[in-house]
Amino acid sequence: MSWDSTWEQVFQTHDWGRYPPEELIRFVARHFFSVADRRQVKILEVGCGPGANIWFLAREGFDVYGIDGSPTAIEKAERRLRQEGLKAHLRVGDIVSLGDFYPSSAFDAVVDVACLQHNDRQAIQIIMGQIVSVLKQNGKLFSMMLAAGSYGYGLGKEIEPGTFVDIEVGPAQGKGLHHFFRLDEVKVLLEGQFSNVQIEYSNRSLNNRRHNLKYWVAEGCK
Repeated sequence: MSWDSTWEQVFQTHDWGRYPPEELIRFVARHFFSVADRRQVKILEVGCGPGANIWFLAREGFDVYGIDGSPTAIEKAERRLRQEGLKAHLRVGDIVSLGDFYPSSAFDAVVDVACLQHNDRQAIQIIMGQIVSVLKQNGKLFSMMLAAGSYGYGLGKEIEPGTFVDIEVGPAQGKGLHHFFRLDEVKVLLEGQFSNVQIEYSNRSLNNRRHNLKYWVAEGCK
């Protein structure tokens, strides 16, 4: 099991962002907006939370699937979709076992927006293998991963290289385990299993430029 039950408490006590990141919108637009019948495009989000990205994908007419370990998050996502007359296939489950929930070669794309980073290194490897399995041939991966050196790195307790728990300040506070990815880690994680790998980054400052959050923005083709 990889899912951290801390997130159930987070989703019970915090509202979350309601809109997707621009990086995801660009990815989806580049690869799938030109498809004549978007209902034929199956997209899975791992760690979908309360559904900001699911809402966007469903609103754009795709066949959308989402999985999260938090029943509260899934309930909130389903409620929002109902309120806006949208549909998606959502379920509670641990993403380390995607193959228990979805058949192999099922999806045209798998989306990870800051979900992988909440796992230790061993679980990340397993999850990526599961993602590869459920992707169709030529299916696309999109992933945003917290970069080493971002606010929270080096704080709390380091349980393995680059992985910290009990971070007590900043955006990571109270949100369980965080793995901060080095660029070479991202390359190794993707380049052995995907072709046409592209790795960019997105960076923003916090607290009047005293801190920064940097994300690797990676994609590849199975």
